[in-house]
Amino acid sequence: MLASSPPLAAPRRAIRELPDELVSQIAAGEVIERPASVVRELVDNALDAGARDIVVRLSAGGVRGITVEDDGIGIAAAELPLALKRHATSKIASLDELENVSTMGFRGEALAAVASVAELAITSRTREAAHAQRLDGRSGELAPAARGVGTTVEVRELFFSTPARRKFLKTDATEFAHCLDAVRRHALARPEVGFAVWHDGRVAAQWRPASAEQRLKDALGEDFLLHSRPIERQAGLLRLSGRIGLPDAARTRSDQQYVYVNGRFVRDRLIAHGLRSAYADVLHGGRQPSYLLFVDIAPARVDVNVHPTKIEVRFRDGREVHQAVRHAAEDALALPRAEDTRPALFEPTSPAIWSPAQERLALGMGAQGVSERVTGWGELPPRTVADSALLTLRDEPGQPSPLPQDGETWPLGRALAQLGGVYILAENDEGLVIVDMHAAHERVVYERLKAGLDQRRIDTQPLLIPAIFPATPAEVATAEAQSATLVELGLDLSPLSPSVLALRSHPAALAGGDMVALARSVLAELAQYDASQALGRARDELLSTMACHGAVRANRRLSIAEMNALLRDMEATERADQCNHGRPTWRQVTLKELDARFMRGR
Repeated sequence: MLASSPPLAAPRRAIRELPDELVSQIAAGEVIERPASVVRELVDNALDAGARDIVVRLSAGGVRGITVEDDGIGIAAAELPLALKRHATSKIASLDELENVSTMGFRGEALAAVASVAELAITSRTREAAHAQRLDGRSGELAPAARGVGTTVEVRELFFSTPARRKFLKTDATEFAHCLDAVRRHALARPEVGFAVWHDGRVAAQWRPASAEQRLKDALGEDFLLHSRPIERQAGLLRLSGRIGLPDAARTRSDQQYVYVNGRFVRDRLIAHGLRSAYADVLHGGRQPSYLLFVDIAPARVDVNVHPTKIEVRFRDGREVHQAVRHAAEDALALPRAEDTRPALFEPTSPAIWSPAQERLALGMGAQGVSERVTGWGELPPRTVADSALLTLRDEPGQPSPLPQDGETWPLGRALAQLGGVYILAENDEGLVIVDMHAAHERVVYERLKAGLDQRRIDTQPLLIPAIFPATPAEVATAEAQSATLVELGLDLSPLSPSVLALRSHPAALAGGDMVALARSVLAELAQYDASQALGRARDELLSTMACHGAVRANRRLSIAEMNALLRDMEATERADQCNHGRPTWRQVTLKELDARFMRGR
């Protein structure tokens, strides 16, 4: 076999400085990706100039032409040629100003980058000037022009000098959609500024100066406002505001996720993770939540000079921001939609009245042993001992549903009937409420298990006769290794032999379920985690499994009192609008919708 010849060495090339034009085009590749990048940079400049009205005109999706007109302070004629030079800016002049920058732009390279890959002209006039001046970016010619105070930037034939880049652009319709979204992002952050977008001679979108709420409706649609909740939090020098979408309004795409840091639209993984974590208990699978979040923070505590596009930031204390975002979103999502003004958690009025037996009844447990079995869950903790006696009574067939007492409000209404062994039908002021009883009870039990575990106190129910069942070697090993964790979860589970386990107690809130199946499910999930992780990352998954096993099953006949008890529990439970798996627990059908179904009033 012949030995392969060594590769020929490439001829040595001398190190030399690149031509200015090539340097600018390389830099432009970092800043200008597509027409929308140009629109973003030019609108940034217009806002920094104090514009109150901005018009964007596009041709062929922005590929053939982009014009941005504003009514800002304008650029002095003597400074126009300097505006096209790289790293020339009026925004900053020192490192201290860079570290405390509050303007949208500051790098001084956007106009130079655009001029290197397109034909560019600037027409501008200051308030002091007698007339405007127009600068041709190619020739450098400066000539008088007619326009009011402000600036117009014209960009023609994007990437004409770099045809390879132009081939990577999408269709005109796609590029236009990106340009429109770039303007929409600015419009959401600056409701006091008017924006108009023209495409091929026609008005495509217009947002007049308005309140923040009206701008949100105009830019994202009224549905976003109707299916979202306000978010507000102040944590030292950090302030959060905006709206987050309800879980059942989640989308298949992440196209309605807007995050702003000090008014600048950003894509930040840390904030996105904090928001996603808040939805962990109510949104599952690949669905994407919608949100509009404004983060206001001292400029010195965030670095905006991370990427040439200025769309990424770095926080001095990322954990602080992550936790603030997560907790603010969790608080907003925790409040049941049925009653936004009710306390999120119930607190008993008197420890003497709130007896263990009543607690079991209100939690839907009952003692699953030989001597006792409670066949439902009761009302919320009673206010008097006399009232508590009513909880042990089952209503007779045909007994009418009770009405709220003076001062009480029942957002989910009063129970009327059970449908198909699955749904509870109730009546409230709006019309008909339909509740998935298993999903609803699952959420109630789950939240109470979480609250108990947070206090390291899950109430347990001893079994007078232990539940003994055959187990695999892996299940026995897990029960032995995770015995402390199982106790914290309310399960007293121990080996009787190498192939048999005995369950001696379980969480009181889960009475009535298949406790052996529950024990097997928990052991299977615990086997995936080591002991240090089991009550951290795996906690919610474990409790969700337990709640699902303990929730009331389909086809179980409920009395009117039991149905009402579940409705009251839902009203007092956090995140009661979705079960642990993200499914809705209830739906409202208004009288207006029913009238339309039956054509009343026509």
